[in-house]
Amino acid sequence: MIPICYSGNKAYFEGLLLSAMSVVKYTNEDVTFYVLTMEIPEDNPKFLSFTDEQIALLNKVIQEKNPNNKAIKIDVTKEYKEHLIKGKNHKNGYTPYAALRLLLDLVPNIPDKMLYLDIDTMCCSDIKQLWDIDITDYDISATRDYMGRFWIHPWYFNSGVLSMNMKNIKERGIFDKCRKKVFRTKMIMPDQSALNKYAKRKYIPFKFNEQRNVKKDTVVKHFCEGIDFYLPFWLHVYNIKQWQRDQVHKKFKIFIFDDLYEQIDKIKAENSNCF
Repeated sequence: MIPICYSGNKAYFEGLLLSAMSVVKYTNEDVTFYVLTMEIPEDNPKFLSFTDEQIALLNKVIQEKNPNNKAIKIDVTKEYKEHLIKGKNHKNGYTPYAALRLLLDLVPNIPDKMLYLDIDTMCCSDIKQLWDIDITDYDISATRDYMGRFWIHPWYFNSGVLSMNMKNIKERGIFDKCRKKVFRTKMIMPDQSALNKYAKRKYIPFKFNEQRNVKKDTVVKHFCEGIDFYLPFWLHVYNIKQWQRDQVHKKFKIFIFDDLYEQIDKIKAENSNCF
């Protein structure tokens, strides 16, 4: 069984569903999705947890491929309010839901090893290739950040795709250190930068977290923010997600997810209450 963690809120259910569908499409392994969520509408009306109906639909869809697949909703509102909501990075340029993974060590009955995927990722081949990487002597495995290696540090990694040794992370107090850093120090990319500071990492090839165009060996495509440079001095920042299919086609010339787009159109037509 491959345990995979996502985090997010109900507004991003289409992204969650597409990503999970891409995972189960390419693997014959049993997969358990641990979906971290929280609800703080007093902070932002859109900050609502995934609903039970959404998780039930996710289970229905992923079990069509393999009845042993399952999705588990984990509400960490209480933990977030206790450890992070009053910190210096609660409000920044990124959603606070990205920081929920830093609470995983506080969740009971979490597996000793897990994968983490941002919701804006899509599998292009079997996720077992990432799962099979040995990280016994590390806290995580990660890929360098495509832009951060130029702007921040050559070995700055992107935390959108991780293999996590939860046993080591708990024993070494890595997430606890990260939470405290995020709480007290203002940072541009807080949770990712905290992980870069404290986690003992094993670097893996870009094919496991492809932050630009899909290649023949790509395992996971990450639809993260990017920059186009135009001579002499102009640049354009883009942030196209996998559910923005017209832009995925036009900008990236990616068509390998079209079968999933067709499936999700049917799912949305029959389950409009979940979208």
